[in-house]
Parts: sequence; C-alpha cells; structure tokens
Amino acid sequence: MPNINFILPHWMYWLGLVLVPAFDMYTVRKQRGKEVDNILSKKIAYLLWFCCGFIGMHRFYLKNAWGLVYVPIFTLMLLANVQYREALDLTSMAKNEISIVGFDIELLENQIKKGDESAKAKMETVKQNFETARQNWEKENKGIGDWTLKVRILALLIALFLIIDFFLIPKMFKKCEEKNAQEALLAKETQKYNYVIPGQESQAHETLTGKVKIQNKYFNYIDKVNGYVGEFVCYWAIIAVFVYYYEVLVRYVFNSPTNWAHESMFLMFGMQYVLAAGFTHREGAHVHVDVLYRLFPTRVKAWIDIFTFIFFLIFVVALFWTGWIFAADSIRVMEVSFTEWAIQYWPVKMSLCIGALLLFLDGLTKIVKDIYIIAAKGEGV
Repeated sequence: MPNINFILPHWMYWLGLVLVPAFDMYTVRKQRGKEVDNILSKKIAYLLWFCCGFIGMHRFYLKNAWGLVYVPIFTLMLLANVQYREALDLTSMAKNEISIVGFDIELLENQIKKGDESAKAKMETVKQNFETARQNWEKENKGIGDWTLKVRILALLIALFLIIDFFLIPKMFKKCEEKNAQEALLAKETQKYNYVIPGQESQAHETLTGKVKIQNKYFNYIDKVNGYVGEFVCYWAIIAVFVYYYEVLVRYVFNSPTNWAHESMFLMFGMQYVLAAGFTHREGAHVHVDVLYRLFPTRVKAWIDIFTFIFFLIFVVALFWTGWIFAADSIRVMEVSFTEWAIQYWPVKMSLCIGALLLFLDGLTKIVKDIYIIAAKGEGV
C-alpha cells in the first residue's frame, strides 16, 4: 500500500475548532422541533460509503446484508499488512547484519595488509556470515514484495466494490425506505391492540430542589455565555471521532502512523476541559463529595457554600493568574510544541485564563444566591 504523509496544516486545525462546532450548533438548532425518528438519509449513506465503506458500513446502514462481503476482505488486508510490517522489520535487521559483517570484513582486510596471519583464518568465516546475511536479506526483501502485492490486490478488490456501490446506493436507499415503511405500518397495526390500564399511566413528579432563581439580567448573561461555550466545545468531540478514525486507518491500512493526530487531540481536549468548567459548575456536575452535605437544610448548605467559596476563589485566581503568565510568555516568544508538527501553544494557554474567568463568574452568581438564601426568612426559598 502507498504511504500517506499528510500533515494537518495549523490554519486548518484552528479553523476546524471554530467552524465545526459553529456548523453543528446551527444544524442542531435548525432541526429542533422536527421529527427525526426513522429518518433515512441518502447523504449519510454516502458519508458512510466515503468514510468507512471499506467495511461495508453504508450497506449495513441501508440494511443490506451484502455488506458482510467487505468484512473478510478487509480483515485479510489487515492480516497481510501485519505480515508486511514483520517482513519489513526482518529486512531491516538483515540489512543491518550485512552492514556489521561488511565492517568486520574491512577490518580484517586492513589487518591482512599489515601481515596479520590470524586475520586470514577469520576472513573465511566472516565471508560465510556475509553470504548468509545477504541471502536472508534477499529472502525477506522478496517477502516484502509478495505481501505488498497481496495487500494491493485486496485493496483494489475493495475499491472495485466501492465504485460499484457508489452507483447502487440510490437503489439500495429506495428499497430500505420501502422496508422501513412496511415495518412502520406493521408497528402501527400492532399498536392498536395495546391498551393502557386506567390508573397505571406514568406520572411526572416535581420536587423542590432548593435552587434559587434571581431575576438579574447580568446573571442571565453569565448563564447564557457559559451555556454557549459549553455547547460549543462539546462538539469538539465530533472532530476527535474523525481524527482518530483517520489515524487508525492510515496506521493499520497504509502503514503511515502520525504524531499530529494525537497531539492535536490531547491539546483540544485540554482546552475543552478548562473552557467547559463554568458550564459544568453551572450544572452542578463537578465531582464533589456530598455524603453529609445533601442531608443538611438549605440554609446550612448555603453557609457551607460561602465558607468553601474562599477555597474556590483561591483556586480560580491562581488558575487565572498562572494561565495569564503562561499565555503572555507564550505569545511573547511565539511558542510552539517541540514536535515535528510545531503547533502554536499560546491559544491553548490562553484558554486557561478564559476558562478560569468563566468559572469565576458562575461561582459569583452561586455565592450571591447563597447569600440571598441566608438573608431570606423562609428555608424553602
């Protein structure tokens, strides 16, 4: 298989972190209120054909069992690739052995020129070793060619099937739609015979959580900003799916592992972690031990929250200040990672400041609500 030496450009990485979540947020809002159950999409079928058609996912999506044909062919191709990599390693070892024996021959030849008789006796043995190493190299090198040919044949076979399926997808899509319509009709007919016993319907229960809602436009702005930021960065997970998919594909199919895929994703998830801190705090989803806390009355909880806010403030200020120092130094020297990808580090470190600021603002709204609870006369405020 040919090697793939693609390296993600820096501008594409940063632009993707902005455009992909923006597009996802727009798409989700556009689909709100619309029925999405049992919707079949020809676009998704072609997307699956393009991304993972080599294992027949587009046929599985369209409920076509012939997708199973792809699985054994792709499995054989992976096994052939494993044998190719082993042959490549053995060839490299044989080549190194030839180099070592050749170096020994040069040393012995120099000793013979100087009249060393013992070197002549060793020369014959070394030459035999050289011939053995050369034969091993030729054998393993031939193995590389054989396994490469097998991999290419299997890859061409999958490519041929994919080309055929490209033109067959509309037909398969139509059949799948008809099948889904029949199943929906059958389910509707079956539903006529399902009865609900009076008095056993599920009922929703509302519970008092003790949360306080203060009508303050600034607090509403903070909640909205944290909500938008949290929603924005959560869609970065979609980028990770495609990047790691690409990494697995080029590593195991094309024998072309990358470093930029791993580096880009751990930097992205690091930024996601700090930027979503305010949103997570707003939702009360941070890890905390509340074995005793949850048993206390609302006012006692408020007093505890005010006391622990001191430690929260120390942490947030330290995070913001150190993040600002790191970001300023990074911008000043235009710091990049010390890998061959050399991505810019200043946006990553700047996210520490932004995340700390968002977390502080949400913590501020919470502490004001706690003060309001203490100042109020009723416990169930």
